[in-house]
Amino acid sequence: MEDIVNEPAVAYNKRYFSAEEYLEQERTASEKHEYFDGEIFAMSGASNNHNEIFSNLFTEIAIKLKGNSCRPYGSDKRLQIPQNTLFTYPDISIYCNGLTLSEVDENTSILPSCIIEILSPSTKAYDRGTKFKLYRDIPSLKEYVIIDSESILIEAFHINENQNWELKEYKTVNDQLKFVSLGFDVPVVEIYKNVSFIKEK
Repeated sequence: MEDIVNEPAVAYNKRYFSAEEYLEQERTASEKHEYFDGEIFAMSGASNNHNEIFSNLFTEIAIKLKGNSCRPYGSDKRLQIPQNTLFTYPDISIYCNGLTLSEVDENTSILPSCIIEILSPSTKAYDRGTKFKLYRDIPSLKEYVIIDSESILIEAFHINENQNWELKEYKTVNDQLKFVSLGFDVPVVEIYKNVSFIKEK
């Protein structure tokens, strides 16, 4: 079983990196890395369940948003949060009314409206804790959805009328995942289509 960690592993044991140095290394890297507060972190690979969930949900969202000013992007879309220095690659990010580009890199965007992360065993604590805290610094962010890849569990956070983060959990295939800010639902059964859960003996 994978060890549970609270943050990704440091990729380079070196001095402080500038954002420009990180971006330069990322252009030639064979795998994706996060950058935060001067350090560079390797990102973990994706399981079969992760990929199935991504394909299912991305397809559903793309159909729902057809003709809309909001567009979904996969994990090749790099995000920067200037407020706290984080560069990362969310599994799915949704940007409304066009892309706002980073001041330091034309291939990096800022100000998404919705972020979706698909949990892996090794990073679920990080995605639920530290990473969500960093995401909350995004002034445009209205929803954050985290999806378990080992069981039917979706935790959907949205900004409510009082401008506080509100959580709703979805635990059965009969539920409808509601994207409050985007104005549509996605059946949970469609999100977990072709996903297999291996029961521990």
